[in-house]
Amino acid sequence: MAPSTKPASKKSSGTKKEKVFHPQSRKAGQLARTQLRKSKLVEHARERSKKHGSQVDIYSFFFHALPPEGGVLSLDELHFVVRDVWLARHDQELEAERAARRKGRPKSTKEAKLEELQLREAEHYRTGMEVIDLTHPLTVELFRKWDQIEAAYIQQLRFVRISSGAPGTAVVSRTGQHALLRREEERRKQAVKDEDEDEAARAAVEMMDTDEAPLLLEPPARFSSTIQTMDAV
Repeated sequence: MAPSTKPASKKSSGTKKEKVFHPQSRKAGQLARTQLRKSKLVEHARERSKKHGSQVDIYSFFFHALPPEGGVLSLDELHFVVRDVWLARHDQELEAERAARRKGRPKSTKEAKLEELQLREAEHYRTGMEVIDLTHPLTVELFRKWDQIEAAYIQQLRFVRISSGAPGTAVVSRTGQHALLRREEERRKQAVKDEDEDEAARAAVEMMDTDEAPLLLEPPARFSSTIQTMDAV
């Protein structure tokens, strides 16, 4: 039998040929927009990760500022942690940069950045700095349970705003979204409401007109003769 002269079919290489679109085509525009969106999402994720990493560093600092033997900080102690420890954390590094700079030479980039950072943070503290309320027992109790990794957990805690301009005052800026903190806040509001109602009731009694309740306002001696007469009968 004569061999077949039918040419053998070419086997597929298994690789998919990449499609090329005209730069002005609709498909090319869609691909460009998809790539741009992906790039923005990646950049956003990077910035979000950087921000959360910075927040975790700050929260970790305050975590280690907690009294090791338990308990909470006083407001004065909280100011000390912020003023003399947190804001002064770059002092040694800054002094080293200044010492290394020869007389007459301009500041290094690092020295200038550290000074700028210190000025910015000092101004932030002067105008009002938001920190975890380390003077609040329940907040401190919950803070001690933090894994020192997840920043979202910290956002559930109670925060206060303190400033160097008013060291004796702390303003609650966030009451906290943790279930225990919400329950505590509800009880506090109810107690305030009950106290206001009691105060209003007392004020109403004090303002009662004497013509409306004359007997209640008379001294007991006023009725002594009447009582004696009734006893005699």
